[in-house]
Amino acid sequence: MPPPTPLPPRQPTNDMAPLRPLPTDPRTEDWRVADVPSDAGAAVHVRIYDQGADPKGVLAVHFHGGNLIDGTLDDGLAMARLLQSAGAVVVSMAYPPALHQPFPAGLDAGRAVLVWASRRLGRLAGKGARLFLAGEEGGANLAAGLAMQVRDQRCTLLSGQILVSPMLDPRMGTASMRAGMAGRTCCQWAQGWRAYLDCGQAADHPYALPARSIRLAGLPPSLIITAEDDLMRDEATAFAERLAKAGTPCRCEVLDAATGWPLGLRHPEAATAPWAPVVSALLLDFFNPNPHEGHRTPSAPDTPASNPNGEQP
Repeated sequence: MPPPTPLPPRQPTNDMAPLRPLPTDPRTEDWRVADVPSDAGAAVHVRIYDQGADPKGVLAVHFHGGNLIDGTLDDGLAMARLLQSAGAVVVSMAYPPALHQPFPAGLDAGRAVLVWASRRLGRLAGKGARLFLAGEEGGANLAAGLAMQVRDQRCTLLSGQILVSPMLDPRMGTASMRAGMAGRTCCQWAQGWRAYLDCGQAADHPYALPARSIRLAGLPPSLIITAEDDLMRDEATAFAERLAKAGTPCRCEVLDAATGWPLGLRHPEAATAPWAPVVSALLLDFFNPNPHEGHRTPSAPDTPASNPNGEQP
């Protein structure tokens, strides 16, 4: 299988936004909150991390980390701040845990937030702003599934997706996963998969298992970040290779540093970890400037993910 086709490397220029300094105290509350209505159920609680009076024209709809049955907005705090430091206005959502609300509940919540954010794009992130999806761990799986749904239903324009330590393979059999789980008797990610796929349509549905989809063409440019010590490393790089083979522009970065991912991403002070500046620089490079115009598609009626019939032709 060919290696991922890298996005063109960007050289620093005067028009590239500098990294925004992170708060000295990573627990400082520098966000505002909102409740986003959803046709599929209860309103979705979101945190909005702004860029102040000088938005950079980038908005990232963010799914926090966790294994799909746990994880909170606080677990996504570090990643949200890294996205913010790279110039994005971040809308981070509290999607429903799969233990009591399996697929497609999390995807429905994400779609509601994405549509809500896209309708307020200029107000939130400035005129001409571009829209991205981002997520880590189980949240990255939701982001990837939503990117496919957006492609199929043509409900908005995406300029890219960012998947960090993505939880993509329910078989749990990759070399990196086996090495990371050696000696353990319980696997929280296996528990997450069992809960998330607890319905008949989910086991083979491409939105639930985007890495097993047979159709990866037409997706937005992708940035996938993993690490040598990341349990999700092999499934992340395999997905990047398949995206590249399908013709989707994809940059896959494997960090050499010890990260402790994916659990290390949930630490509240992860945004100040030694690997954080590298991730911030990768995000900045992906956001500014972006040589891709995104995948513009005509508007279409909103169709909830609750009644999907597989991939569209």
